[in-house]
Amino acid sequence: MTAGTTLTNGTTTAEHELAALQREHGRPLFALLLRLCDGDRQRAEDLVQETLVRAWQHPEALRAADFESVRPWLMTVGRRLAIDARRARQARPPEVGDAILENARVISDHAERAAEMLDVREAVKTLTPEHREVLVLVYFQGASVAEAAETLGIPPGTVKSRAYYALRALRRVLPGYAADLR
Repeated sequence: MTAGTTLTNGTTTAEHELAALQREHGRPLFALLLRLCDGDRQRAEDLVQETLVRAWQHPEALRAADFESVRPWLMTVGRRLAIDARRARQARPPEVGDAILENARVISDHAERAAEMLDVREAVKTLTPEHREVLVLVYFQGASVAEAAETLGIPPGTVKSRAYYALRALRRVLPGYAADLR
């Protein structure tokens, strides 16, 4: 079937043989592959075409005198192709559609988080030492207002006002992070 003689209408004998093979065995082959593909018509059609390509590439198997019909050979090739395709799909992560991606949970990006931390560190360096001390104690080390007041030796009201003004200064330096600083 690979190299046929050219007929008067421009087609080859190989094309005629392949078309006859499709007409005679195409429906049963498609039915088998459709079951093996769990009802996926497009995948089954692709496998029918691949099976016929294999038949075209191996004409010696189709003309063997060992059997009367080529259908068993075609069915076996098609079944093996379907099994190989299923194994290949299982080896890869599953494909997802757009609808699934819209509902997918977003996982934070470590690079983004690291960049944000660097931005905040640089911004904290711009604060006065008094504001920086209060901010580090209250927000970064988790001390209460009373604990920060005792550690710094200042009244609790001063800790609150310094924290307020420190956050206000950070909002000016980090405009993109303003929602996070409330």
